[in-house]
Amino acid sequence: MNSSKPRWIGITGGIGSGKSTVCRIFQILGIPVYSADDRAKWLMANDPELRLSISSSFGEKSYREDGSVNRVFLAEKVFPDPEKVKQINALVHPAVGKDFRNWADKQKSPYLLKEAALLFETGSAKELDKVINVSSPLKIRIARVLMRDPHRDEAQINHIIDQQMPDDEKNEKADFVIKNTDNKLLIPQVLDIHRKLCAGYE
Repeated sequence: MNSSKPRWIGITGGIGSGKSTVCRIFQILGIPVYSADDRAKWLMANDPELRLSISSSFGEKSYREDGSVNRVFLAEKVFPDPEKVKQINALVHPAVGKDFRNWADKQKSPYLLKEAALLFETGSAKELDKVINVSSPLKIRIARVLMRDPHRDEAQINHIIDQQMPDDEKNEKADFVIKNTDNKLLIPQVLDIHRKLCAGYE
């Protein structure tokens, strides 16, 4: 196994694009994956400093009596207001960045993946060596999310999509694009990128 530090590779894509499925294929190949969105949720619930910052900024109702994050309250109070979205991101993203660096220091592989929906939007793509975008047509993405998340309706999904960079723009910025459509097989695309990254693709 490579004893030098792994290269940091980002993997992104809009909601419903299939990032998680693609990441599972990379994990089968032995590549460690850091899910920034999952860790953000964990840190919001468990990091004392971050919990205090969120409570101070958005009120004590941000957390339930059992200590869990009050997602319904935050969704209603924060997400319709772009300024409040920026405010909560400014609290959460630095905590995630620190957590990711601590995790990355412990990995021993040719490269690792940082999975996040908003890599380009938050500017965190700048600290990565390469970025993969998982691209999928809008109609397919909406249908996937409606099946996966029964608590969301189409209006909510469209609102989330509006907060994200358009797919075409992400494709232009990315170093690699994986097309997740009905007529494109995922595994050969992942294997091709894996081979290039293991060979030190520049």
